[in-house]
Amino acid sequence: MKKQKPTSSRLTILNQLCNLIPPHLVTKLARETGVDERARTFTPWSHVVALLYAQLTHSLGLNDVCDALQLHSGPLSALRAARAPYKNTFSHANRIRDPKLGERLFYSMLEHLGKLQPGFGGKHQPRFVFRFKRIIHVVDSTTIGLMARALDWAKHRRRKAAAKCHVRLDLQTFLPRCAIVDSGAVQDCRRARELCAVVKPGEIVIFDKAYLDFSHLADLSMREIFWVTRAREDLHCRVVRRLQQGRQGNILRDDEIQWYVLGSRKNYPENLRRVTALVEVEGEEREMVFLSNNFSWSAQTIADLYRCRWQIEKFFKELKQTLQLADFLGHSEGAVKWQVWTALLTYLLLRFCAWLSQWSHSFTRLFALLRSALWQKLELRSLLLSCGTAAGGGRFLGQPEQAYFAGFR
Repeated sequence: MKKQKPTSSRLTILNQLCNLIPPHLVTKLARETGVDERARTFTPWSHVVALLYAQLTHSLGLNDVCDALQLHSGPLSALRAARAPYKNTFSHANRIRDPKLGERLFYSMLEHLGKLQPGFGGKHQPRFVFRFKRIIHVVDSTTIGLMARALDWAKHRRRKAAAKCHVRLDLQTFLPRCAIVDSGAVQDCRRARELCAVVKPGEIVIFDKAYLDFSHLADLSMREIFWVTRAREDLHCRVVRRLQQGRQGNILRDDEIQWYVLGSRKNYPENLRRVTALVEVEGEEREMVFLSNNFSWSAQTIADLYRCRWQIEKFFKELKQTLQLADFLGHSEGAVKWQVWTALLTYLLLRFCAWLSQWSHSFTRLFALLRSALWQKLELRSLLLSCGTAAGGGRFLGQPEQAYFAGFR
């Protein structure tokens, strides 16, 4: 089959990507968050465009961004009068402007794209066959190392500085539904309630033992939310009833338990389920203990559900290794948070373009293709369609149907 050449366009690829953001949205959010709009030469819109360009080109520093945008000042001005920044101006904006604008912009775009195309991020993909209709959320965090050591706001260890990005990922759509950017020293369990605040009854939340908080687990159970987590080694409990006699496959034990320690029982007074299973990790079988508040699923389902939690590592890999979260444009708290929120926004825009063109290859190839053609005047969807028909297409998303196993109801 002969490939079709991408059709030409009046706009560059960068222009078409940025045009996905509605006009005046950045200005409106800047006004609501109190960001200074009086700077004529470097408006909040020019700031957002420069940060998006830094992500899309994997820029190594402020000079890299400023010099490139100065060289392309003509095509850049066609992007709603965006202007190229100077190094000091860009650095000052990253440090002074409230990164809350970047956070609000990400959530606004997530809602806007869902309304623009209801099939994107709002409903289940029609091509997948689901055994039951429940949304599965995966909660985890990733640590982003910083080169500078003496950063009071991001002090992680004695001689290290790091930021942390907490994410609640929708497993069906592979989109982040909630994110919190914080210092690396903040414990994960302190952010569990914020991440699960808007989860609806009947949905499923999977998280690691770092997010284990008994009062939060009780709150999820009262809201009729099913959860699966991994047990810590220091938990003390007694077996109320055995739900399985002897070993069955890789399931060693299946028990109904109650907390033994009075403080733990006070925070979570109800009984819960403990499943002990052999799980293959890096070619070796390891014994793991899982906890859940659901007694109707099979024990194998609970073990397999927790295995689906590892799908979020693919998301973190795409975010940290493909986008620009290794070299930062500044080491102040505002600069780091701006860059993390812009990386999430870039991921969202690229995923939307991939969904429109039915991109079947990897996220890395999508990013590399658009980076190489950023200043080309080609129609974006036509470009992706022409390259997406190459032989040997891979899987763009983690397969959501892997999250549905025998025993679900």
